[in-house]
Order: sequence, then C-alpha cells, then structure tokens
Amino acid sequence: MADNDDVSGELTPAPTSPRGADRVRALRRRLSGFRVPGARPRHQFSIPESTDQPVTRDTMTAEATSSSVDIVMQHPIRTGFLLAVGIGLALFLYMVLTVNSSLLAWIGAALFIALGLDPIVRKVESWGAPRGVGVLGALAIFGGILGLFFSQLIPIVAQQTTQFINDLPNLVDQFIGSEFFQDLDARYDVQDWVNTELNRFVSDTSNVTNLFGGIFGVGTAIITTGFSALVIFVLTLYFLVSLPTMKQWMYHLVPRSRRTRVETLSEQITTSVGHYVIGQSIVAVLNGCVAFIAVSLAGIPFATLMAFFAGLMAFIPLVGAMIGGIIISLISLAVGWQATLIFAAIYFIYLQVEAYFVSPRVMTRAVAVPSSVAVIAVIAGGTMLGVLGALIAIPTAAAVLLILREVLLPYQDSR
Repeated sequence: MADNDDVSGELTPAPTSPRGADRVRALRRRLSGFRVPGARPRHQFSIPESTDQPVTRDTMTAEATSSSVDIVMQHPIRTGFLLAVGIGLALFLYMVLTVNSSLLAWIGAALFIALGLDPIVRKVESWGAPRGVGVLGALAIFGGILGLFFSQLIPIVAQQTTQFINDLPNLVDQFIGSEFFQDLDARYDVQDWVNTELNRFVSDTSNVTNLFGGIFGVGTAIITTGFSALVIFVLTLYFLVSLPTMKQWMYHLVPRSRRTRVETLSEQITTSVGHYVIGQSIVAVLNGCVAFIAVSLAGIPFATLMAFFAGLMAFIPLVGAMIGGIIISLISLAVGWQATLIFAAIYFIYLQVEAYFVSPRVMTRAVAVPSSVAVIAVIAGGTMLGVLGALIAIPTAAAVLLILREVLLPYQDSR
C-alpha cells in the first residue's frame, strides 16, 4: 500500500471495482473532517502598534475634562451639592482663621522661640543627656535672662520712662530755646505752624475724647500683653518638649518615596531658624550695649531707657537698628547738637562694623539671604504681622529660597 501513496502523503487507491471506489471516497470524506488535537491557532500577546497621535498631557487633560463633564451631566444634583459643601467648608475655614488670628500669632511666636532654643537642647543632648535635661537647661537660661531683665532692667526703665514723661515739657522748652530750633524757625517759621496745629487739635473735642480713651486703654493693653506672654511661654514649653515628635508626625504625612528628602530639607530649615534666633539675640544685646555707651558718653539722660529701646529695635533685622538710632538722635537734639553728633558718630559707625564684621560671624551657621530679598521680606512681614512678621520674615525667606534651590531648580533642570 506504500507504493500507492502520493508524495504529499495522501492515499491513492488502486483502481478497483466501483464498490471499492465508493469506500475510498467515503474514507476520504471522513479524513477531511478530522483535525489533529492541539493544532488550533493560539492567541498571541503582541505590542499594539503606535498610533499617529501620541498621548500627551493635553490629551490626558482633555480626556479628564471630558469625563468630568460627563459626570456633571449624569449627576448634576450630587455635583452641585458637593460644590456647595466645598465652598461652605472653605468659608468656614477662612472665618476660623480670621477669628483666631491672635491665637495663630501666639503659636507662630512660640514656635519661633522654640526653634531658637532647640540648638541649645540639641547641644545638651549631644553630651549624652536626655532631651528633658536639655529642655530644663534651655528654659533655665531663658528664664534667667528674663528674670534678670525684669528684676534689674525693667524697674530702671519704668523709672526713667516716668521721669522722661515728666521732663518732656522741659525738654521741649529746651529744644525750642536751642540755637538749632531758633535758626530753623527763622528760616521756615516752624513755631507758628506747630502752635496752629496744636490749637486745632485741642479745639476738636473728638481728639480729646480719643486721647482719654487711649489712656484708659493702656491698662487693657498691659493685661492683654501679660496674658499673651503667658500663653506664648506655655506653648513654647510644649513645643520645645515635643518638637521631635511633631517633626516625625509631619514627616509621616509625606509619601514614603519623598520622606527622606523632605526630612533633610526640614532639618536644614529648622536648624537655620534656630541659629538665626540665637544670632539675632546676640546682635541685639551688643547693639544695646553700644547704644548705652554712646548715650553715656554723649551726656544724654535716660541712658538705660535709650539702650533698651535700641536693643529692642535691633531685633528687627536690617532696618530696626537704623530706625532706633535715628529716633534716639532726634531725642538727643533736646540736649544739644554736640550730644547728638557724639552719639550719632559712635552708634552709626558701630552699625557699619556690625554689618560687615559682627553679623557675618555671628550668623555663620544661620541664614544667608540676599539683601534685596531680605528688605522686601521684612517690609512684607511687618505689614502683615507687625513686629512678629518682621522677626520671622528673613527665616521664612531663607526657607523659601532653600526650597527653590533644592527642589524647584533641580526639577526644572531635569525636564
């Protein structure tokens, strides 16, 4: 039968009888409908061909917008309700922030002081002591400074302030009778203008009422200031104790893939703020000491009061010391132009030394902000939050610059 096989493997029956031919045809029909198991075509996994229009961000945005529109069209009532709830929550949050603006200012001040004391606590911790010991040490130093301030300086400042208010009419008379004012009055007729404005002020009864209201409001202001100082002190204590825990909670709110980077930047910012607070305090104390020496050498009365004012103004970076020096110079004109010249020469020469030698060395481990950015930040912070805003303006600007340098610029360069 192999001799009758074709090359293709098909059976070629020999010509036999018609009955045999019918059998061969029937067998061929059966074989034609038979399929070998496992010979079915399989589905293949292949990469789809790329389209002519690649998927871009604009395409994705368009698809998202289209799906959003579809959702809005399908569920208009639910979408409107959720939109109204979102607007209501935003207004409620705005109202809460507006009503509690004083509390937010206290929290900001307490956090600022806690960050300033944190380097001292870390230094104690580096010696092997627990954090509680470092917190007690920092609070002991801070409390000792405040105790010395309130026990020694405040009585002198209060006494000299009272004496200054009592002697203010005599100082004004001395200033009016001085050669400087007489020459100024001869040229510009200043005394007549002052008398006219003073009479106009006294003749208006509303001004007198506002003046007495302001005097009675001093007691309320003192009580409010004392309560604010107490709240800030308590919050500073809590923040200083729980600062590491607060940081860890903040870090865990960030995705794990970015947590290390955020932690590094946050540590740099908080460390820089802490060193800035310490450095600015040292600069303010030196400024007050130089002002005391200059006022004493110039023979200007109320030396302690003037030095306290100069040191307090020096806490405002860049412009505070200059403004304090100008105000003290104007007050010293009541004594004479010689005293003013002596004070101005000593104090303003020291400001140049402070700007080029003292501050760069004290602020070595603190912030580095360009002068133009620092001036803009101080003005903006003072406008929004007053003295507190001016104090935290430079650390805030430094934090923003650090984020721009370490996050935004590398991201833009990698695109």
